[in-house]
Amino acid sequence: MFKLFLIEDDQSLFHEVKDRLTQWSYDVHGIDDFSKVFKEFVELKPELVIIDIQLPKFDGFHWCRLIREHSNVPIIFLSSRDHPTDMVMSMNLGADDFIQKPFHFDVLVAKIQAILRRVYNYNNDDTGVKTWLGATVDYSRNQLSSEQGMIELTKNEIYILKILIERKNKIVSRDEMITMLWEDERFVSDNTLTVNVNRLRKKLAEIGLGNSILTKVGQGYMAVESIS
Repeated sequence: MFKLFLIEDDQSLFHEVKDRLTQWSYDVHGIDDFSKVFKEFVELKPELVIIDIQLPKFDGFHWCRLIREHSNVPIIFLSSRDHPTDMVMSMNLGADDFIQKPFHFDVLVAKIQAILRRVYNYNNDDTGVKTWLGATVDYSRNQLSSEQGMIELTKNEIYILKILIERKNKIVSRDEMITMLWEDERFVSDNTLTVNVNRLRKKLAEIGLGNSILTKVGQGYMAVESIS
């Protein structure tokens, strides 16, 4: 049974979501003291975090940033805020998805199932270490290291990199990548993929691999075999 940490201060919504997810055999935990979100996270060790943006004490961005500094656990934002910058901010902080309130419950379940299946089945099946452009890619630890240092990647970032490396020097279309990442493109915006790829590129640049993923306008992305 997967353990979910639902960080939501609207008690009516919290209990509704908890009851519905419990019916799907998820073990859902909440929080009473919103000044101790990270402490509760460390003690709980959940497989997935669902978090609102507007919370007492500190907002969801604060807690997402703190969790990401210590863990690659999947994070989904639930929020009534609909400004594009909120979605971009959540992705830049390392969130895996963003769902706007009000939402259809079937959409939430589909996203949770897809993320858990991708993250935990993927990690169990692929524990290998690959070499690419002189760097070492450790899929099991979500790490990439070169002579210039080591970077930590989120679940989405390591999977995007895996897709591109497996088909290096070949163009992978955006639609195909979205389908492979989220399994149903109806539940994800095109901008989400762009944010994830841009964040991955920024991290790759930190270890000297800034030109390793190319954009083919109107076609998709391609990982190179060598950097000139």
